[in-house]
Amino acid sequence: QVRLVESGGGLVQPGGSLKLSCAASGSIFNINTMAWYRQGPGKQRDMVATITSGGTTNYADSVKGRFTISRDNAKNTVYLQMNSLAPEDTAVYYCYAHIVTSGGGANRGYWGQGTQVTVSS
Repeated sequence: QVRLVESGGGLVQPGGSLKLSCAASGSIFNINTMAWYRQGPGKQRDMVATITSGGTTNYADSVKGRFTISRDNAKNTVYLQMNSLAPEDTAVYYCYAHIVTSGGGANRGYWGQGTQVTVSS
């Protein structure tokens, strides 16, 4: 019953900014690591950024210094602030989370449906 829903994608000009959100809902007992992945046209799905439940972050080299991942545990939400966007950032961005469900559920990974980010002038 767990679902991850991304929002905030859209069309932005090079050099612009965009903030993505991903809200988890359902029978959630605990959310561990959350992450953002992306898949550009004709490319593999790659990790963009991760954040642990304690707030430790990790970034792909291609976005380091431009993107910031954060989370609001009270809202079961992870964010991705994207600055200085370039055409190569164009991709479908996917939310991912390791979640322990209520009622003694085991930890497992969940994916969102993805949100399109297009960087073009």
